[in-house]
Amino acid sequence: MALTLPRELADRESFDALVQRRSRFVFQVAYAAVGQAHDAEDVVQEVFLRLYRTGAWRRMEDEAAFLARTTWRLARSRRARLAKLTGTGSEEEFLAAPDLAPSPEDCAMGVQQQALVRRLVAQLPSELRHALILSTIDEMPSAAVGEVLGIPAGTVRSRVLRARQLLREKYSALTGGKR
Repeated sequence: MALTLPRELADRESFDALVQRRSRFVFQVAYAAVGQAHDAEDVVQEVFLRLYRTGAWRRMEDEAAFLARTTWRLARSRRARLAKLTGTGSEEEFLAAPDLAPSPEDCAMGVQQQALVRRLVAQLPSELRHALILSTIDEMPSAAVGEVLGIPAGTVRSRVLRARQLLREKYSALTGGKR
């Protein structure tokens, strides 16, 4: 005789597994949209709470695309509410990357390069920045990124290519061509 778990317990275990499997991914998408770790953590909690309360997590066909789309929308909505409350009207001001200047202990070349690249990414036009960031998170395919942003997959690929070209040019100009 097989032992079956009550539906509620089985659902909870299944949802807990989803959270364990995808919380890092959801955080990365949220961080890409809001630019601050503490705000991204709030978005992650909101995403999973809404999924659980509505039961939408049971009906996901493409888990990554569904979570990315939901997270992106909630994060952008949160960013807009915060911008309204704080009076920061410009997306560039609100999305300004945190100061990643290395501390004396962290002045290794790799840390400096990462900080520079993050600042350069933050300076990209928003349509290029969003496509680039989403396409690099868990290597999301262009179709999924396009679904999140509401644009065709070909446009995603064009924007990612243009963003990479701009980054290469700006990085070379600042470093004298050194990698």
